[in-house]
Amino acid sequence: MKVVIVGGVAGGMSAATRLRRLVEDAEIVVLERGAHVSYANCGLPYYLGGVIKERDALLLQTPEALRARFGLDVRVRSEAVAIDLARRTVRVRDLVGGEYEEAYDRLVLSPGARPFVPELPGIERARTLRDVTDVDRVAADLDAGARTAVVIGAGFIGVEAAENLRERGLAVTLVELADQVLPPLDAEMAAPLTAELRAHGVRVELATRPAAVGPDRVTLADGRTLAADLVVLAIGVRPETALAGGAGLAVGPRGGIAVDAYQRTSDPYVYAVGDAAEKRDALTGEPALVPLANLANRHGRLVADVIAGRPVRAREAAGTAVVKVFGRTAAATGWSEKRLRAAGRPHQAVHLHPGSRAGYYPGASPIALKVLYDPEDLRILGAQAVGTEGVEKRIDVIATAMAGGLTAPDLADLELAYAPPYGSAKDPVNMAGMIAENLATGTGRAVQWHELDAALADGAALIDVRTAAEHARGAIPGALNLPVDELRDRLDELPAGQPLIVHCQVGLRGHTAARLLTQLTGRPTANLDGGYATWAAARTTRADAADPAPAAPLAA
Repeated sequence: MKVVIVGGVAGGMSAATRLRRLVEDAEIVVLERGAHVSYANCGLPYYLGGVIKERDALLLQTPEALRARFGLDVRVRSEAVAIDLARRTVRVRDLVGGEYEEAYDRLVLSPGARPFVPELPGIERARTLRDVTDVDRVAADLDAGARTAVVIGAGFIGVEAAENLRERGLAVTLVELADQVLPPLDAEMAAPLTAELRAHGVRVELATRPAAVGPDRVTLADGRTLAADLVVLAIGVRPETALAGGAGLAVGPRGGIAVDAYQRTSDPYVYAVGDAAEKRDALTGEPALVPLANLANRHGRLVADVIAGRPVRAREAAGTAVVKVFGRTAAATGWSEKRLRAAGRPHQAVHLHPGSRAGYYPGASPIALKVLYDPEDLRILGAQAVGTEGVEKRIDVIATAMAGGLTAPDLADLELAYAPPYGSAKDPVNMAGMIAENLATGTGRAVQWHELDAALADGAALIDVRTAAEHARGAIPGALNLPVDELRDRLDELPAGQPLIVHCQVGLRGHTAARLLTQLTGRPTANLDGGYATWAAARTTRADAADPAPAAPLAA
C-alpha cells in the first residue's frame, strides 16, 4: 500500500507516524511545500518574545530524522499542484527540480489554512505568523531595529503576538474590528483581558479597522494614524481548498474540504485532516471550521487508523482552547452565549468567581468562570474561564464532562483532586454544578447582567446585600444597600410590593439573601448571577473602545 500525504505539519505528520507504527510495510510519502516539517507553529509568538530562546527548538523533526526513525519519504519544498482522482496520481512541483507525478493508493490532504489578507493599500508590508518562514521575517524586522508595532486582529494569535512583541520592548497597538478582544469569548469574560493588555502597556483599539498600511504607520478608518515599524496581520485563516476543489472534491458549506466522520472526502481513496477540513460541531453535529492543532493531530491519528483498517471512534469538535495574556489565562470550550443567542438556542448561564485554591492558602486568586447549559435537558453547551492560575484545568474538566455527556448539575458531584495549594474542597467546577442544580430545582432564581435593566424597568427593586463599605466603593445605580447579615432586622426597609433582585460581589451572599427573602417575605426574589463583579466587567463596553494612552517602547 502506498500512501501520499500532502502537508507535513500537525495533521499530516501525525497521520504519517501513526500509520508507520501500524503498517510497517506501507510506502509513505509526505509532500511539504515549505522548507520545514513537524514544526511547533503554536510556539512561534513565544520565540519572538524570547520565551523560546532557540529557533531550532521550534523544529521538532527533520526529514532525515523522520526517515531514520519511521522510514518516511519526506520531501520539503515539494508542492502538490493537482490531483487526478481517476488515475490516483498527484502532480508535484519540486521547487528545485521541476514537476513529476506521484501515484497513490490512499491520499491524505493536510494543506492547512492560509492567513486572511484584506485588500488594503500597502497591505503587502504586513507580516503574517503562520510558519517558520513567517517568524524568520518578523525576527529580521526586530533585528533591524523595529521599535513600534501594530497587530491587526485581537484573536488568539493576535493577542499572543501583541504580548510577545511588548515583551521584546516594542510599543504595541492591538487593533480589533469587534468591540472586545478575543471575540470567541463573551464580552464580560473578555473585559479583564483588555485591562490586562493595557496594564502591560499595549494600546488597544477596539471597534475600528485599518484603512491603509504605510511605510511606517497604519491609518485607521477614522483617519487616526498609528506608528508601525512592524505590522502583524492576525485576522483569521481560510482553509486551503484550491488543490481539493481543483480535483473536484466536495467543499463543504463552511468553506473547508467536506469530510465524513472518518475524515473521508467525496472520493473514497482521499482523506482530509487539519485546518483545511471541516469538522463536526459537538453541539449540533453540523459542519464547522475549528483551526486548532490538537484537532489536527487527533484527526491525523484517526485517518491512519482508518487506512490501517482499525476500528475507530469519531468525535465531534468542541473547540476547546486556551490563551495566555501576560499574567492572566483565558480558556473556553463549546459555544459562547452570544453564539447561542445568535442561533436562537435556549440556554442558561451561570457566572461565579471562586478562588483558584483554598482562600486561606497563600497565593489564592479569583477565577471568573461561566458555564452555559440547556435549561430543559441540562446539557452543558459551553464554558469560559479567566484568571491567573488553574483556569485551563477547570475548562479541561468541563470539556471532558461535555464529551462524556454529563449535565450541568452533574458537575456538583465530580470527585476532583483537592489539597489547599491546588484547589478548594468545593472546586470551582463543583460550585458551578451546585448553582446549576439550584436553578434547575427552583431552589434559586437568577437574573443575568444583560437582563437587569429590563427587569428594573418592569418594576423590580434591586437590593445590594454587600457591606456598606463595599457599596461605597462601587454600586449599581438605584440599588438599596441592605447587608445580608442585617436583613432579618431590616425587612421593613424593603420597597413594598415589588419583585426583588439581590446582588452581592460575586453571587454567593446573594444566593443566601435570596433564599432568606423568599422564605421571610413570600415575594419572588432573584439573585444577580455573578454579582457586582460580573455586572461591572460587562459594563466595559464600546465606550472604552478607544485607548487614549499611547504605548511607548520599553527601555533597552
